[in-house]
Amino acid sequence: MNIPSFTGAEAMAVRHKKNMNQTEFWSAVGVTQSAASRYEAGRNIPKPVQILLHLAYGKGKGKAASMKLLGLEIV
Repeated sequence: MNIPSFTGAEAMAVRHKKNMNQTEFWSAVGVTQSAASRYEAGRNIPKPVQILLHLAYGKGKGKAASMKLLGLEIV
């Protein structure tokens, strides 16, 4: 199953739009602030974290693909 990549820059944009700090935003998907800083600076985000980001903050194809991968229905 192909899940669209969630880049650090995209995550940071969503975080800023939601007016959240790194700890608030990333702790929802089990990521520490120090790892969050590395991801937002350009380090590759692991696929499991990308899936969690799509579930927590995504919409559209990324969220739908993540839910399907986990066997969840969209309601």
